[in-house]
Amino acid sequence: MNKAFIFFSLLMASLTTIAQPGRWQQRVKYTMDINMDVTTNRFTGKQKLAYINNSPDVLSKLFYHLYFNAFQPNSSMDVRSRELGKTLLGARQQQDWDARVKDRISKLTDSEIGYQKIISLKINGIAQPFKYHETIVEVDLTKAIAPTSTVIIDMEFEAQVPLQIRRSGRDNPGTGVRYSMSQWYPKLCEYDYEGWHPTPYVAREFYGVWGDFDVTINIDKTYKLGGTGMLLNAAEIGWGYDMPGTELKPSAKQKRSWHFTATNVHDFVWAADPDYKHLVRKMPSGLLLNIIYKNKENDPANDTAWNTVGNAAVAVLPFIENKFGKYPYPQYSFIHGGDGGMEYPMATLLNNPGLGGVFHEWMHSWYQMMLGSNESMYAWMDEGFTDYASGLVQGYYRDKVSRVMGAANPAYIKVLDSVAALLPSEHFGSYQSYYSLAKSGYEEPLTTHADHFETNFAYGAAAYSKGCVFIEQLGYIVGTATRDKILLEYYKQWRFKHPNASDFIKLSEDVSGIKLDWYKEYWCSTTKKIDYSIDSLWEENDVSIIRLKRIGQMPMPVDLKLTFKDGTTEMHYIPLNLMYGEKPADDKEGKRVVHEEWRWTHPTFNVQFKHRLTDLKKVEIDPSKKMADVDQRNNILQLNW
Repeated sequence: MNKAFIFFSLLMASLTTIAQPGRWQQRVKYTMDINMDVTTNRFTGKQKLAYINNSPDVLSKLFYHLYFNAFQPNSSMDVRSRELGKTLLGARQQQDWDARVKDRISKLTDSEIGYQKIISLKINGIAQPFKYHETIVEVDLTKAIAPTSTVIIDMEFEAQVPLQIRRSGRDNPGTGVRYSMSQWYPKLCEYDYEGWHPTPYVAREFYGVWGDFDVTINIDKTYKLGGTGMLLNAAEIGWGYDMPGTELKPSAKQKRSWHFTATNVHDFVWAADPDYKHLVRKMPSGLLLNIIYKNKENDPANDTAWNTVGNAAVAVLPFIENKFGKYPYPQYSFIHGGDGGMEYPMATLLNNPGLGGVFHEWMHSWYQMMLGSNESMYAWMDEGFTDYASGLVQGYYRDKVSRVMGAANPAYIKVLDSVAALLPSEHFGSYQSYYSLAKSGYEEPLTTHADHFETNFAYGAAAYSKGCVFIEQLGYIVGTATRDKILLEYYKQWRFKHPNASDFIKLSEDVSGIKLDWYKEYWCSTTKKIDYSIDSLWEENDVSIIRLKRIGQMPMPVDLKLTFKDGTTEMHYIPLNLMYGEKPADDKEGKRVVHEEWRWTHPTFNVQFKHRLTDLKKVEIDPSKKMADVDQRNNILQLNW
């Protein structure tokens, strides 16, 4: 185990060095020793942090996240949730607050709140002054940190675990899980080419520094744990970590120490409960999949559902790695806990075994855990890309794997029926959600900071659905095969590097040979809509002409399919002048006619074709439906001559 971990550490360090020409990254190494009291729900911690300043800048300050401080009455998270709840949406006048938070924080008692307090903080042995800004601690350094230098930061802290409200907490009433420990330690804020990112914990997303974690958790010996990283003392612990199916080994001490290590990650999560069950799946590559869950009702169907999680993960991993890149870590854990589904490095918290959530959270390992974009500014690059990827995984599982398993075991179909609603083909649901947003009057640009959306509705539909449509529609613009190449190249070039939207667009341009800056600006920086129509058609000098009209403010290239009475078809392709190129032909299209470019300044475009007009049976703009045209009623013209 130790030799394997050392090899993995060296490999990841090598990959990180190779993968980062021209983009410096800060680096951290956390060593933490945690002492948990399960009676008071409090813990103390010692944290030694090696911080490497790889930037060219002199740093006079440091900033830390103290996420638990959000779970106190009158906190920013509390007030913001209650304020958003005053907005009434739709005909039913539903309150626009996060249903998990609502006004619950305002009602917490002193023993139920969360907090994190720093007892002492020293850099290279010298005490440092610091001040609290609720969920952020600002450290005014007595000596600045020079470029390319390393400092050692020693911290002692204490914390109280809040009742389960959002993502993290204790005594979850829905799952019965004792501790879901996410955002649980003082976490150094990210410093990048834009400077420090001390983002207060108000509602949503995160941003972290790449590094290594060495975490020892001392907790009552009856508790069982899962989390980020590899368990180094598996032989001492047992419980399936030394080999599948073993029991928790006895201990003469009141507390047991769980020693986890993780390399090249930007966060660390763990969860604990005395009644956890542990399933293990091992892939041919050696990758370990842990399924850790609690069955408080002792329901056999619940055991079956969590076993299905493991089986499904094994089944879809080859497809995932072929489509999106190889999973680089030695393990992944699906852990029962949290308040829904929430992703972390090498692990996710799930409040149920539904495969829709399982696949979504696992795909965050690619679109966030490996790429690490600033989620506050680019939530759609996290949630939207993940929604796109998990939609394909869900479709693959339903259409390919389930048929084989169902044929071998008809009872398996019953399990699939329970999750069928979560497994849509293509991305129909994302398009419908985006259309609802676009017509609602609440839409805001994707460039809006995740915490600053005026409604939870607009944030969710934008980050998840409009972000997903961004990728699917990119395939419409550059071709699906080219889009797939872009995603694999994105993985190869930008993992472990915190890419932003411009980085993705530049890479997409390099792979496709098409200019795409216009696409990012329209789709992400504005709320302008796509709307094309078939305006009119006529014959002139023995030439048949169809006039197309752009009604919406966002220009796009246009696929126009003509179907004739004899059953033949033609695809007429009109590139947009801003592209300075065209997408390659799709073999499935049949005959394709490429027209001159449509200048974005011109609201109409005439398409000429050689057949007689009366030979025409049907005209259709974008038969693939991948262009997010907000009014498709005027996209089809059926002719009955």
